[in-house]
Amino acid sequence: MKRSNASVALAIAAVLTLTGCGGSSPSGTTASGSPSPASSVPTPTPKAYTNEELTAIVAGLKDAQGQPLTVVPAAQIDQGLIAAREMLRTAVITPKACGVLIDNNTQVPEGSTYAAGASLAAKAKTATVMTVFAVKDPSVMTAQFEKSAAALNDCSTYTIELKGQKITNEMKPVDVTVEADKSLAALTIQTTPAGKKQVCNVTVLGVKGTLAVSVMKTGAVGAVTAADAPELVKLVNAALAAG
Repeated sequence: MKRSNASVALAIAAVLTLTGCGGSSPSGTTASGSPSPASSVPTPTPKAYTNEELTAIVAGLKDAQGQPLTVVPAAQIDQGLIAAREMLRTAVITPKACGVLIDNNTQVPEGSTYAAGASLAAKAKTATVMTVFAVKDPSVMTAQFEKSAAALNDCSTYTIELKGQKITNEMKPVDVTVEADKSLAALTIQTTPAGKKQVCNVTVLGVKGTLAVSVMKTGAVGAVTAADAPELVKLVNAALAAG
């Protein structure tokens, strides 16, 4: 897959925190029940994942067209994230509060593991990118999710100015049902300084315990729509089930 490190990292980072597809609709919560006495039920140890285990999850999945996901090497992800951080360091976000999306986009919690894969649909000129991400402490995942969700709710429209070019992002929540503790789904359309709507992304995120799975489909306006969300939900559900 001939893609630059920076472009791969930006796509992966986008699905990590829905930067590329803002707007959120939390659709899953942990089922409630009668609490058990702390002394009688020991606290379960959060499940940990290695990069190899997460890579195996990605490698075992196929997109909606039956095409296997191509795994992105971990070294390429790391190199790309460094390039992305440098690229976005001088970005100006308006409103300023929406900058949290960029911050989350390029910061990886210490001790976390991750893997990514992608597939390209040449005829439709779209790409599907999956990121599987795990942390040691589930509270870290919850905090990151809630921080992003709060920012996304306040950032239905925001701009990113980078190297003199200003891109406007319009974000809309997408209603989906994900088999997860917490989930987000959204659609974004990016508009150029000339007023041309050029890119559309749909992203679905599901979180279960210490594991998060994000899938983004990106392409030209018209090639990608909110109607693509269900196929992304299937991928998220499959990855979470495999974990």
